[in-house]
Amino acid sequence: MNFKELPNGMCEGFVMLKRCEEKKARNGSAYLDLIIGDKDGELSAKLWDFKDTGVFEQDMIVKVRGSVEQYNGKDQFRISQIRPASDKDDYNLSDIVPVSETGGEQLFAMIRNRVEAFENEELKAIVLKIIDEKKEKLTVYPAALKLHHAVVGGLMYHTMSIIRMAEELCKVYPNINRELLLSGAILHDVAKTWELEVGTAGLAKGYSAEGELIGHLVKGAMYVEKAADELGIESELVTLLEHMIISHHGVPEFGAAVRPMFLEAVILSALDNLDATIWEVNTATDKVEAGKFTERQWALDNRKLYNHGLSSTKHSVNFDSGDNENGND
Repeated sequence: MNFKELPNGMCEGFVMLKRCEEKKARNGSAYLDLIIGDKDGELSAKLWDFKDTGVFEQDMIVKVRGSVEQYNGKDQFRISQIRPASDKDDYNLSDIVPVSETGGEQLFAMIRNRVEAFENEELKAIVLKIIDEKKEKLTVYPAALKLHHAVVGGLMYHTMSIIRMAEELCKVYPNINRELLLSGAILHDVAKTWELEVGTAGLAKGYSAEGELIGHLVKGAMYVEKAADELGIESELVTLLEHMIISHHGVPEFGAAVRPMFLEAVILSALDNLDATIWEVNTATDKVEAGKFTERQWALDNRKLYNHGLSSTKHSVNFDSGDNENGND
């Protein structure tokens, strides 16, 4: 934990409440059972003789002061003082919660510039209408609740990663319709801004009821249909975009309404899975030293992963297209 040590032997710092439950002690007094965390890790914590019911909740950023004690052989933070963080506090959110290494606003601008350069006016109009309407959430939302890109700004990071892979693939296979593929990549997860519920710290804390019942694949296709209708666009491109969105999870077992049925849809599904897998592998191997295996990763077929130490396991993507080619359509 990134705490500042105080002269009296205590320490203090800003943390996120990853768990916050009010409980009763044996003597009947209330206390808070907490998990506090920052970018360096997390720690069990207790706030005894708690009286301010309703003030603190999960995902809140707070300032705490207290001391680390041993309980059943493990470190536990005994809180002496706690308060919600305010706008006047001098702290960096990236020190407390995982944040995309490239800002969401910057990535959104890079994506929008690509769409502005589209030659297909119908794809340009549909994509710009949707992302401009969702911009406020798109620039800050995580891409998932717990798994790949579950960081502040992770949705744009994931989207841009797929775009860059798609651009390079279009150079290898000139028969790919670049603008259709990029349009599907940009819109494939756009409805996660509707599906996920995000806490004050910017991380997902769960799914909305509508998100559970409908999901971001179907809702994303609905966004396309609505945008096309408002723009007066009735071409087959609308159906192709909708298909790419509802099929990008590949198979029904993973939530796809149908399997991908044309080249760009197949590529989008493969790139989406590849980028998510790369993130998961990097995240897991970053936690162990070179020459060591990770714990079994349930999201990756319950495999152990090996950190060979020959390359960095940090998340890093080259978002610069270099020659700024438009590709072949």
